[in-house]
Amino acid sequence: MTTWVEPEGGRERGLLGLLKAFTQVLVNPTTFFDEAVSPGDQAPGLVFAMAVVLLYEGTRLALDPASALAFPAPTWLAAVLTLALAGLLVAPAALHALSAVETLVLVAVAPDRGGVSETVQVLAYASAPCALVGVSVPAVTFVCGLWAFALLVVGTRIVHNASLPRAVAAALVPGALAYGSGFGWFAATIALFPWTASVAP
Repeated sequence: MTTWVEPEGGRERGLLGLLKAFTQVLVNPTTFFDEAVSPGDQAPGLVFAMAVVLLYEGTRLALDPASALAFPAPTWLAAVLTLALAGLLVAPAALHALSAVETLVLVAVAPDRGGVSETVQVLAYASAPCALVGVSVPAVTFVCGLWAFALLVVGTRIVHNASLPRAVAAALVPGALAYGSGFGWFAATIALFPWTASVAP
C-alpha cells in the first residue's frame, strides 16, 4: 500500500517511500509527476493522501483538542475518533470523488488524457503542502493552499498531456473543493484579506 515508483524504475516501500514522495513532489514536481505517477498504481497515492490528512488533523487536534467532533467520549478519545474518521474514511472518499470531478472536465478538455488512477495520484500528491496547515495560521494555510493548487495544475498538465489553460480548467473545481474548502484556504484568505469576504464562495 505504501509502494511508489522510483524515477529510476525501482520501488520504495513503507515510511521511507512516503517521505521521498513528499520531498520530491515539493522540490521537483515536474520530474516527480513525469516519472513517479504510473497507470493503475493508485494505492500509493491513496496512502499518501491519507497520511497528509492524518498529519493535518493530528496537528490541528494536538493544538486544539476541543475542536474534535462532539462524540460522547472523553476529549482524548473524541480526538482519536475524529482523526481516524478524517484520515481513514473521509480522505479516501473525498479523493475519489474529486478525481471523478476532474475526470469529467478532462474528458472535455484533454482528449489525450491519462486514466482515472493517474488523476487520483495527481490529486493525492498535490495535497502535500496541506500537511502543514494544521498549525491553523492563516498565512501558512494561504501559502500552502496556493502551493497545492499549483502542484495540481502542474501534475494535471504533465500526466494528462494538457495545455496550461486546460490544466487550470480541469484543476479549478477539485482544487477549490479540496484546498479551498477542505483545508481551509478560503477561510484563511478572508482572515488575511477581509475585503475578500464579499466575493468568497
